[in-house]
Amino acid sequence: MSRIDESREFIPVRIAVLTVSDTRTEGDDKSGDTLVERLVGAGHKLAARAICRDDRAAITVQLHHWIADPEIDVILSTGGTGLTGRDVTVEAHRDVYEKEIEAFGTVFTMVSMQKIGTSAVQSRATGGVAGGTYLFALPGSPGACRDAWDEILRWQLDYRHRPCNFVEIFPRLDEHRRRK
Repeated sequence: MSRIDESREFIPVRIAVLTVSDTRTEGDDKSGDTLVERLVGAGHKLAARAICRDDRAAITVQLHHWIADPEIDVILSTGGTGLTGRDVTVEAHRDVYEKEIEAFGTVFTMVSMQKIGTSAVQSRATGGVAGGTYLFALPGSPGACRDAWDEILRWQLDYRHRPCNFVEIFPRLDEHRRRK
């Protein structure tokens, strides 16, 4: 079972939050606010925050911009993971992934099933890695953002989490680029 190893020092992670929406503004972005509140409350650093319209190319450009920023370790996006015609966040994420973290979507679905039952099948939450940066696409509801953070990301983005976590392998995410 997972646990926090108190003998290890906490390492703050630099996290960018992207809200994907044609209607949200800074004043009413509850899902983005939920993620910021949780990541800061856990001791991490908000590295950047933006709102992007539901447009695959625009989302991809923003993701590439943040992946190239050495001051950003993780990108959390919220919104655009559903099944409607405007939901293109998952496709934009997959456009930039070098590797997909397939189990993230599976574990998110398991967590969601406990909260919303079979309605969890309508979410396409995803995670991946590109340019040494972790990326996670979460649904656009504050509840889904809470669930993803509280049940998965909070633990995997904590260096003290045992038996393993995402933070401890940061130095190895782009090792293929250094092999020459």
